[in-house]
Amino acid sequence: MADRVEKCRAALQSCPPGHSNQSTSLSNLAISLQSRFKQRGVPSDLDEAIELHRAALLLRPPGHPERSASLNNLANSLRNRFQQRGVTSDLNEAIELHRAALLLRPPGHYCRSVSLDNLALSLRNRFKKQGVPSDLDEAIELHRAALLLHPPGHSQRSTPLNNLGNSLQSRFKQRGVPSDLDEAIELHRAALLLRPPGHSSRSVSLDNLALGLRDRFQQRGVPSDLDEAIELHRAALLLCPPGHSDQSASLNNLAFGLQNRFQQRGVPSDLDEAIELHRAALLLRSPGHSERSASLNNLASGLQNRFKQHGVTSDLDEAIELHRAALLLRPPGHSERSTPLNNLANGLKNRFKQHGVTSDLDEAIELHRAALLLRPPGHSERSTPLNNLANSLQNRFKKQGVMSDLDEAIELHRAALLLCPPGHSNRSTTLINLANSLQNRFEQRGIPSDLDEAFRLYVELPYLSHAVSHRDLTAAKSWATSAEERNHDSAMLAYLTALKFLDQHVTILSSSSPRHFDVVRTAIASLAMDAFSCSVRHGALTTAVEMVEQGRAVFWTHLARLRSPLNELLLSGDTGAALEKEFKQLSFGLRSAFNQSTEEPSPQIRQLTVQWNDVVSRIRMLPDFSRFLLPPLFSDLQKAAEEGPVVIINASRYGCDALIIFSEQDPVHVPLDIPQTEVSELSAEFQSLTEQFGTSNYQNKLASILRKLWDCVVDPVVQALRASNIHHGSRIWWCPTAEFTLLPLHAAGPYEKNKDNLSQIYISSYTPTLATLIRARRVSQEVSAQHFVAIGQANPDRGKELRHVAPELAIVAQRLGPVVSFTSLEDSDATVQGALDALNHNQWLHLACHGMPNRAQSFDSSFAMRDGPLMIKDIIRSNWQNPEFAFLSACHTTVGHEKSPDESIHLAAAMQFAGFRSVIGSMWSVDDEVARQVVSAFYRNLVDGSGRLDCTRAAIALHKAVKSLRKKIPLEQQIVFVHIGV
Repeated sequence: MADRVEKCRAALQSCPPGHSNQSTSLSNLAISLQSRFKQRGVPSDLDEAIELHRAALLLRPPGHPERSASLNNLANSLRNRFQQRGVTSDLNEAIELHRAALLLRPPGHYCRSVSLDNLALSLRNRFKKQGVPSDLDEAIELHRAALLLHPPGHSQRSTPLNNLGNSLQSRFKQRGVPSDLDEAIELHRAALLLRPPGHSSRSVSLDNLALGLRDRFQQRGVPSDLDEAIELHRAALLLCPPGHSDQSASLNNLAFGLQNRFQQRGVPSDLDEAIELHRAALLLRSPGHSERSASLNNLASGLQNRFKQHGVTSDLDEAIELHRAALLLRPPGHSERSTPLNNLANGLKNRFKQHGVTSDLDEAIELHRAALLLRPPGHSERSTPLNNLANSLQNRFKKQGVMSDLDEAIELHRAALLLCPPGHSNRSTTLINLANSLQNRFEQRGIPSDLDEAFRLYVELPYLSHAVSHRDLTAAKSWATSAEERNHDSAMLAYLTALKFLDQHVTILSSSSPRHFDVVRTAIASLAMDAFSCSVRHGALTTAVEMVEQGRAVFWTHLARLRSPLNELLLSGDTGAALEKEFKQLSFGLRSAFNQSTEEPSPQIRQLTVQWNDVVSRIRMLPDFSRFLLPPLFSDLQKAAEEGPVVIINASRYGCDALIIFSEQDPVHVPLDIPQTEVSELSAEFQSLTEQFGTSNYQNKLASILRKLWDCVVDPVVQALRASNIHHGSRIWWCPTAEFTLLPLHAAGPYEKNKDNLSQIYISSYTPTLATLIRARRVSQEVSAQHFVAIGQANPDRGKELRHVAPELAIVAQRLGPVVSFTSLEDSDATVQGALDALNHNQWLHLACHGMPNRAQSFDSSFAMRDGPLMIKDIIRSNWQNPEFAFLSACHTTVGHEKSPDESIHLAAAMQFAGFRSVIGSMWSVDDEVARQVVSAFYRNLVDGSGRLDCTRAAIALHKAVKSLRKKIPLEQQIVFVHIGV
């Protein structure tokens, strides 16, 4: 390239002023310098090229046959300089020059298509800069006109196909019309076919098609689009080996594709590879390169993402230094300076949050101020820096307590809210920010108008039309808390809004990923229980039931909801099948878009949400689908009590209550004389005690806890049940919440002579939610034979040997072999896959093995098999046919997450979700010999003279078994097993 430039300089020097070839020599040298600029990125080459093109144009006045070529060349150089430095006057001049060149190339001119494309490209650049829709619309029409001049078979047809595809992609990003994107992808596919292996522009077409597929993935969420895009980017990179002028761009494209996939699927290797690709691209964009600032920023963003995942400080520190370097390359006056200012400020704010160094926050505030100055009144993105600066000032107020920071933050949030009118995608975020700031100021100064305004803003939340983010959910919960603390009459509306947001947010998130459930774990803590308490205090008992049902066991409820209705949709003819497909695609697209979003909903999320709401509305118009994805009403939930009353026991910081649900009358409220703090203490004491079972000094402590539970909780409920004519010996179901889920309600009693404990009055079962019990009540399709499998693993890959597993399985075989089709899996046959395969062919299960609870990561709880753990995730992915009953003769099968026991994510619940209507599990460690005795007595009572098994007899069979062994086994082993389900 250097030789070519020097040759052109020599040629120019041999053409003195006035020479007939001087304009040609000027133009040739300019074109050579432009080519060298594209390869090396040295700005002085481009500046010189522009001056040479101007000189050549002066030598080609109107009427000169080469004037259009000079107009075109100068315009292209100015556009290149605009792309490097962002000076708008360069781009405006380029557009006028291209218009002039096009006038000199009328229809029929051999270079008309080139001028049409060049003018279109410059207009598209100006659209990206200024956002004027007419520029983009004109560009698309110009590209279409250029394509008409390159009909099928034309050697250059791939170029206008490519250009038109890119412009349609840009319009899709602005307006979200799917047809623009679909057409763009088809145009890029057509261009790629015209650029077969060996074509000089094949890598460009590979990348462009990949970019279109990535956009479509973000809109519709079809995983194959993203996977294909990554493979296309990889293929493009192979065509750009070291030394290729497009290698850095290709590295960058592949890195972004991998980042997208990391944000969707969370595989760390994708993010690590993306960071390494950004590093490689940065090395190719050495100091002086026009794209160096962009690469510095891209690498920094990747490192910030990794910091958010792993919390490694060095990643954040490096990201901040890279953002500083990027900012230096966007000096005062540069049109893109506000972006690196904002990025650096956000990095410093993150470091402040981690380390609390005030200087980081002070600098972030000054950078946000500078970014705001570059987005003056009238700028389309002014609301973002207003919010960013306000949030940083609020952080400093919380750190230092300077009221002027809070006052300024409020005024900035007010200004931002004015720029986000109803319907704006950022309105909810801005509204929340302002409300929170006003509440902070009320707490400082006690001015009632601040609190009134904050609540007026909160009350807008339910009526906003937008995709619900995690931030919206947190805000609604904050509103509810504030309303409770201030005794504000909006409390009920706040809870209803928070639960509505929870429902929408979880529906949009993953249908089965524990990682996504963790996103809302903190937001839902105590929400349903507090909402229940609020409703009870307001006398709205049926609403209390609906609320607590909506906000608990979110993971299982969501999985069940997505499984059943979608299967039924497929059976609703062609319309139902089409809606099912559309719903799944849009749901996946929204999940992916949220994964890539930070705090504020993007226009893309807003567009997808409109489409998602539309398809849900159309589904609800189908017969029998009017309540599709809506939480159940009390009239539906009441069906849970068809075979006996269900008792909801609720613990909230605002009070503890019981509600008794009957099938044909209003709920009965039972106030409980125990505060939540005491419930927590009792639960902690009991959990500590369970770890001592097997030693000698616990029986009195256990009886004391069970008496306290009786006096404060269970006895008042029993009195109310008796008053409602629930007779002695009847079955009842407990539906506990919060810390009550960890306490053995079924074992409560006075434990005194001549006084009955609960187990002597009623037969207790449990259910995590009312809807779960309703699903369990469904009657399985009649099968010709009942198939029972007993699985025993006495020698797992980890854990001590269980000596009584073989005798236990022998007892099960002895009791059930004559009654049902019986299979036994033991030792080497009791593997993970062996167990899963057996459950595909059996409706009844007895499982004797080690239960391996994981209190911190409950999705990792498992049954220990010979070759490894049979985990909750394996169970919930199953699709077993008509399972009926499971006896989990293992330890801790009803133990869930230590921080959210209310979610019931444990082994017994997983079996119930997998379809087992009736499940017996354990609340703590089970003694081997006791388990064998209980199992023997249980199956003796389960089998009757009919010759068929009935899973609805399980609770009674367990009750009788324990009663018969009461004098033979210790108290804690009498009450360790519980029944869940019908």
